[in-house]
Amino acid sequence: MLEPLRQGLPPIDPSAVSGSATCALPARYEAVGGARQFTRSTLTGWGLSERFDDVALVVSELVTNALRHALPADPPREPQDPPVRLHLMRWTSRLVCAVRDPSQASPVASEAADSAESGRGLFLVESFSDCWGWHPSPVLGTEGSPHGGKLRGKVVWALFRLSEPA
Repeated sequence: MLEPLRQGLPPIDPSAVSGSATCALPARYEAVGGARQFTRSTLTGWGLSERFDDVALVVSELVTNALRHALPADPPREPQDPPVRLHLMRWTSRLVCAVRDPSQASPVASEAADSAESGRGLFLVESFSDCWGWHPSPVLGTEGSPHGGKLRGKVVWALFRLSEPA
């Protein structure tokens, strides 16, 4: 899942991995607030509270995009795995937030009119993170889930460089 993040960056030292956390989000817009709370508590636990504002803005935009553009208009009536997941991963020198959703459609940055109330999400992600991208996700779900673990989607990620410890 992380191979695209390595392009153009120094190699990731496996011993430098210092944390990861995952949060399943329901297919409701209230999930954006839950994603922000999860981000706050995770960053606080990692001693990165000073990065909360930028990371939370990016998390909010990625989760909102997943809820708005990646979920089917008519959700299935049968129980299923949560459709959107937020992953936070920390290394010594970088932090990655990644949102996995069931859509295979690529995210598209659009030109929003000055008077538009939406349409600037990926521009904000690009502005507040050091880089971002997306790739097809590994298989969503697990064996025994209602869809047999065969549902695929994508992961949209944003990377934040962290200052090296003194």
